[in-house]
Amino acid sequence: MKTVVITGSTRGIGRGLADAFAARGCQVVVAGREAEAVAAVVAEIGTRHPGKVAGAACDISDVDALRGLWSTAVAAFGRVDVWINNAGVANTTRPIVDVAEGDVANMVSTNVLGTIHGAQVAAAGMKAQRHGRIFNMLGGGSDGEYFPGMGVYGTTKRGLNYLSDALVKELKGTPVLVGKVRPGIVITEGMLREVQADPANFEKARKMLNILGDLPDTVAPYLIQKMLAMPKSGGKIAWLNGGKIAGRFLRAR
Repeated sequence: MKTVVITGSTRGIGRGLADAFAARGCQVVVAGREAEAVAAVVAEIGTRHPGKVAGAACDISDVDALRGLWSTAVAAFGRVDVWINNAGVANTTRPIVDVAEGDVANMVSTNVLGTIHGAQVAAAGMKAQRHGRIFNMLGGGSDGEYFPGMGVYGTTKRGLNYLSDALVKELKGTPVLVGKVRPGIVITEGMLREVQADPANFEKARKMLNILGDLPDTVAPYLIQKMLAMPKSGGKIAWLNGGKIAGRFLRAR
């Protein structure tokens, strides 16, 4: 029975992953910034899967909070088998020069510093316990492709691609595996907020979203199957691939 820690798992794809891992029989540790939201998710999943879920409020920009998250998981379930750096912030409705300073700082501190700190904490703990898997959640821009309005966000995700490659090399020869996850276009609460903030831009992208967008509950079971089965470090798990994208556009026509 695997123990899985998921940052940013009170909503969106993180919440979908938490549900899917618990349904598969894993022990899940839910984490998010708001203690009330964490408690609500723990209670809901715990009703369906008693004894398989714990949680902790955690601001991932604070490395001490991440160490506390690791300690919570170990206290509840004895170890951490899988650590998923999922928490992230996206503001994708403005060009780089128009993004507010506070939004830039929030994206960088959460997406970049938070993931780096999460990887540090998880790698140190897993090396000590002699096993474990770390997955970094990537997103738009991680492969270098430009998307309008996503300049700052894409920059942070591009950095996480490099971070993941570096971790693979630096942890070679240890019992810690590192993988990348590209969940595709997932319809989340955050995306809906972006739509409300910039409805004109949404109208331009509506057709593509209708074709390629998926709900967290659709994507999560596929992702966790691949995470648990990844045979070696450096694995790249993607929900949307070229064949799937082409097939959807053909069906849409």
